[in-house]
Amino acid sequence: MKTTVRISGFAKFAWFTLAYNVLVILWGVFLRASKSGDGCGQHWLTCHGEVIPSAPELKTIIEFSHRMTTGPAFLLVIVLLIWAFRRFEKGSPVRTAALASLIFIITEVLIGAVLVLTGNTAEALTAERPFLAVGHLINSFLLLASLTLTAWFAVDSRRISLTGSRKPVLLLILAGAAILLVGTSGSIAALGSMLFPSETLTEGIASDFSASSNILLKLRISHPILSIMTSIYLIFLAGWLSKLCGRQGPVSRSSNILTGIVIVQVAFGAATLLTLAPIVMQVGHLLLADLLWISFVLLAANFLSRPEHP
Repeated sequence: MKTTVRISGFAKFAWFTLAYNVLVILWGVFLRASKSGDGCGQHWLTCHGEVIPSAPELKTIIEFSHRMTTGPAFLLVIVLLIWAFRRFEKGSPVRTAALASLIFIITEVLIGAVLVLTGNTAEALTAERPFLAVGHLINSFLLLASLTLTAWFAVDSRRISLTGSRKPVLLLILAGAAILLVGTSGSIAALGSMLFPSETLTEGIASDFSASSNILLKLRISHPILSIMTSIYLIFLAGWLSKLCGRQGPVSRSSNILTGIVIVQVAFGAATLLTLAPIVMQVGHLLLADLLWISFVLLAANFLSRPEHP
């Protein structure tokens, strides 16, 4: 008999909050790729010292509009947290995930503020900028994971159990770490490509192996290598987890979705490389990366889940 999944108003709102935050993250990629991060100068919360910029340049409009999208994202997470504490009892994982979402969106805003206030935007290159870029990427992924779990926990009072065989848990942890590693290498590669653009693919490859190239360019080659290795691992892991669950139910569906996104992402990543990463390809590449991460979180949650009231 097919089980009917109850999706509450809270769960729908949580999924909407997740989707909105993905859009904010994508606009942030456009902001970086278009070199508009200094559109408001080294001012935060104001823009060039003004609450609303007067006679703004195009890059100021892009930067200011990004800031305007982060406001509603922050408010949505606050509403989500208040609703979670009113709707769910003490000790509920929904409360925990919603609280984690608030923490990560606060750190997301703070990292963005540090980037602006220290001038690590647009074409500026400092010793700390690569570390800030990596930290921003990891924090964004943790925010998306928290929001995903907030929505997932809210459906049918789900919970996660780590009891039982340790092998799947360890393999899932390894997969999560690998995805984050690929993401950080991609962040470094994108930063290097933006700061040291190449006119042709041949020129770009040559700069990756040149002894005189900046360290960001030398590290760039690690991204496609790590991406391919992690993609193969994820496909085999998803298939194995699906097989353990009889190739049916939510685990099987999650594994199929993850496998499909991985394949599309590899193809899209190759196209992005071959076209020298125009802005539209960079945005699409990160969208697929976000969807891959979300689908992985859902696969792990579905595999490790158990009913709250068995």
